[in-house]
Amino acid sequence: MTARPGAHPPGADAQPGGLRIGMDLVKVDDVQRTVDDFGGRFAERLFSAAERAHALSVPALAARRLAARFAAKEAAIKAFGLSHAGVSWRELEVVSDERGVDRLRLHGRAAALAGVHEAALSLSQAGDYAVAVVMA
Repeated sequence: MTARPGAHPPGADAQPGGLRIGMDLVKVDDVQRTVDDFGGRFAERLFSAAERAHALSVPALAARRLAARFAAKEAAIKAFGLSHAGVSWRELEVVSDERGVDRLRLHGRAAALAGVHEAALSLSQAGDYAVAVVMA
């Protein structure tokens, strides 16, 4: 692959080693408005089947849960320098272990460029906002 002068190659922001961290804040109403405008297409494009099932398991919390997962994906993109890499949103997936602890799992190109398959994740929701921090 030949880069154009001034082009930003995929994964160029990623730090090859050491501590990496990303954070993102999402307004829940913005996610709800997008779901209202685009319906299932939005959720199917950005979230895995498991993420959608988790969000929709409690309809009253669906927008909050999707907002938190969207924030996690954005935080991961920042932590791993993937903003120009062209990875699929579904390659970044929030999964819960048997204790209910959320983790970020990376698949495909996202995992290859980040150099990891899983990262520490902290999600929080308060008032009108959801926030996520990713660390690896």
